[in-house]
Amino acid sequence: MRLHTLRIAAFGPFAARQEVDFDSLSEAGLFLLHGPTGAGKTSVLDAVCYALYGAVPGARQGPGTTLRSDHALVDEPTEISLELSVGDRRLEVTRLPAQPRPKKRGEGFVTEKAQSRLREYDSQTGSWRSLSKSHQEIGEEITQLIGMSREQFCQVVLLPQGDFARFLRADAEARGKLLGRLFDTRRFAAVEERLAALRRAAETQVLAGDERLLTLAHRMAEAAGPAADDWPLPVDRPGDPGLAEAVLQWAAVARCGAGERLDIARAALSAAESRQAAARTNLEDQRELARLQERFEQTRRRTEELANRRGEREEVRARLDRARRAERVGDALTQRDEAAQEHRDAADARERARRELPAELADAGADQLSALERRLRQDLGALDAARRAERRSAEITAERAGLDRQAHADDELIREAAGWLTDWDTVLRRCQDRIEAAQEAATRAEQLAGQLEPARRRLEAARARDRLATDAAAAEGRLSAARERANAAHETWLDLRERRLRGVAAELAAGLRDGEPCAVCGAADHPAPAMPGAGHVDRAAEEAAYETHTRADEDRAEAERALGAVREAVAEARAGAGSATTGELAELVGQLQRDHAEAHGTAAGMHAAREERARAEREHAGRTAAQQQAERRSAARTSQREALEREQSAIEEELVGARGGAGSVAEHATRLEHRMRFLDRAADAVRAVDTTAQRLKEADDRLADAAFRAGFDTPQEAAAELTDDSEQRRLQQRLDAWQAEEAALAERLAEQDAADAAGRPPADPGAARAEFDTAERAFLEASSVLDAAAERRIALRRLSAQAADELAGLGPLRAEYDRVARLATLTAGTSADNERKMRLESYVLAARLEQVAAAATVRLQTMSAGRYTLVHSDARAGGRGRSGLGLHVLDSWTGRERDTATLSGGETFFASLALALGLADVVTDEAGGIRLDTLFIDEGFGSLDDQTLDDVLDVLDSLRERDRSVGIVSHVGDLRRRIPAQLEVVKEQSGSAVRHHAAGSSR
Repeated sequence: MRLHTLRIAAFGPFAARQEVDFDSLSEAGLFLLHGPTGAGKTSVLDAVCYALYGAVPGARQGPGTTLRSDHALVDEPTEISLELSVGDRRLEVTRLPAQPRPKKRGEGFVTEKAQSRLREYDSQTGSWRSLSKSHQEIGEEITQLIGMSREQFCQVVLLPQGDFARFLRADAEARGKLLGRLFDTRRFAAVEERLAALRRAAETQVLAGDERLLTLAHRMAEAAGPAADDWPLPVDRPGDPGLAEAVLQWAAVARCGAGERLDIARAALSAAESRQAAARTNLEDQRELARLQERFEQTRRRTEELANRRGEREEVRARLDRARRAERVGDALTQRDEAAQEHRDAADARERARRELPAELADAGADQLSALERRLRQDLGALDAARRAERRSAEITAERAGLDRQAHADDELIREAAGWLTDWDTVLRRCQDRIEAAQEAATRAEQLAGQLEPARRRLEAARARDRLATDAAAAEGRLSAARERANAAHETWLDLRERRLRGVAAELAAGLRDGEPCAVCGAADHPAPAMPGAGHVDRAAEEAAYETHTRADEDRAEAERALGAVREAVAEARAGAGSATTGELAELVGQLQRDHAEAHGTAAGMHAAREERARAEREHAGRTAAQQQAERRSAARTSQREALEREQSAIEEELVGARGGAGSVAEHATRLEHRMRFLDRAADAVRAVDTTAQRLKEADDRLADAAFRAGFDTPQEAAAELTDDSEQRRLQQRLDAWQAEEAALAERLAEQDAADAAGRPPADPGAARAEFDTAERAFLEASSVLDAAAERRIALRRLSAQAADELAGLGPLRAEYDRVARLATLTAGTSADNERKMRLESYVLAARLEQVAAAATVRLQTMSAGRYTLVHSDARAGGRGRSGLGLHVLDSWTGRERDTATLSGGETFFASLALALGLADVVTDEAGGIRLDTLFIDEGFGSLDDQTLDDVLDVLDSLRERDRSVGIVSHVGDLRRRIPAQLEVVKEQSGSAVRHHAAGSSR
């Protein structure tokens, strides 16, 4: 990797745009970057780091820091641009950090987002081509090309001597942190963490298995009950190696004890069962004796109660006898009541009928009314034929109306069909013409479609030709203006340069001091220093003019490239458009589109035209058939209408006398029927009164006879004793119940066992119950003890089997844990097998440190005139410290190794410089062998004597033999005389600036 040009603007202490030409500085191999304290030497290196990685070195990337210059104008954006070569590729990285800018409208500022651009120089075309504008893509591309992270770059390319001086004096822990960042040993630390995690996971599984075993042991203790107190578990701690064996032994002892207690419980249950059976037998005997004694006493008391109620029973029997005798009179009473009610209803009906009869018939008898009704019925019978004739006349009228409607409909159909069939030839010709036109339009649409697409392409090419012609004219104008600006800027720069060269003596004289030698002649006296004349031009004005000239020349080249691209596009468009104008082509395309749309629309109607012709043919056939059928129906209706008219005239002549002054025969018949029904009801009502009176008299006679035969003096007396069936059944049930109870009591008094029991002492079932309850509780307790003992043995067997299964599964887990634990403690440096207590990451870093010490020794021996050699040491640091990252220096003058912290200030500087250069070589190899052609060394040279400084510069100068350039950042005055190529950072009130000094010239 080689740096070419760095351009910065409004960055750090630099307010105006500055450019650092590393190519000119690298020609000498060594160049010096110097300037007063705070001028911005380190900011130049920060700009290089920011251009590559989008961030400054970590030590200067603190919270609240800003990259924008406080001296910059508000409209001057902060921008860093770096040109560099990596391998055979030349790249340009440009970055603009997030920064405030004035609002385009109104007052105040807005924050502009950060921007990044990556370009690559194309040597074949001599132009830059853009690669990316994405922060992430650019960062990944740069990191992949250089092969180093930002931290590695800052340690390898921007060699911070202070860090390596501290590295020499640091302990193993601090060295490990730095080397870990540079060599990215995170994968080895990840291995340590992974093994530690696996160890913790395996330990967790083992502990979980032990916990499960202990849980099973506690469950077995709970299952064993109080007996477990006699043999407690000897091990009760997860992770104990003997836990599994102890649990299995304890389970075996618990199972044996549970078996013994089960046998004891079985014997106790057998004895309790015998006592319970005896108590149950005694309880049953006492309960039976108490039952017999109570039964005998209840029977005796109930017999006495029945004897005392004998009079009540006789009264119930007498009442039942009277009710049964009155029941024989009940039918006669019911018939007499029904006859009386019928006679009353008939009398009421007769009175209603008489009120509706005419006055002359009010006292008429039933026979008179019936005779009148028969005469009316004879008149009504004579009207049946007339009613049938009247209904037939109405039917004939309806049939004639229907014939008239059919005739009207058929006449309308015939007229409509005749009118439609008149134009049939015209309709058929029109349908055929539409079909033929659609077929011709389809053929024309295909032809027009083939012509339309080429015409559209020519129109697009013509429009692009016209548009590009305007762009070409504008590009020619821009090129002409760019050429004029480039020529003017070039002439201005040459003029300013010539004027500055004429006044360079005054510029040199401005730096003269009394007593100090002149840089040109060496004299210490300055009797007549040159004075600046009118129109004197300083270096800043010349550089500004040169920068303006450069930008103008770039604008001119860009305008030439743009004009060439436009001209190529114009030629391509002209080839596609031909000689026709855009208007002519647009008119042609429009006409083709209209013709194609018209033809396509006409062709689309072909299917509809064919469907229309088919519909017309079907309608022609249908209308012709309908016309013929209507004519045939019309001829048949004429003869039918004449027959109906003759029949209706004859019927009307017969009906004139049959209507009897009514509107119709039906109305006259309705009147006769109404009068007949009224006379019939009146006659029936008169007859019903006579009939019901006779029935009532007969019912009275039967009732008196029935009461006498039943033993009652009057019918009223019999009615008083009459009861319903339910009451008789209730009385009979009472008598039956009394009789049955007397018989049952007699049988119970005759029972011998009850009589014997009554002669015995009173039974005591309560005492027997108490004795049985005591035996029952003892039996239940013995049964519970047996069940518990059986459950304990079953539970212990089940839990023991689970413990055995758990132990079988825990064996591989414990073996895996032992293996992973050994590896984890070995890589962590805590294992007894790791004699030096070195972690895996420390072991890898120790190998890297050994490579760095070997590479650094090559240069350290030159700088120290062969005295010192850096030696890596993996000895223990003492106490609990770990080994592997020790660093000693071997002094050839004494032949002894000593700690690097014992070196003097100057020795520490060149030792740290050698270490930094060696580290740069090792990191470069680690990063894939990317060649680093530009290095920077920051401060520390002031602590060296002249001889040592010469040796150090010889080592640095030797890097030039490998086409490397080394930039030394220092403000030591002696280096300015020893290193001719210089980059000076000048601190001014309006912001810092850079100046290039080469051998024999400066600018």
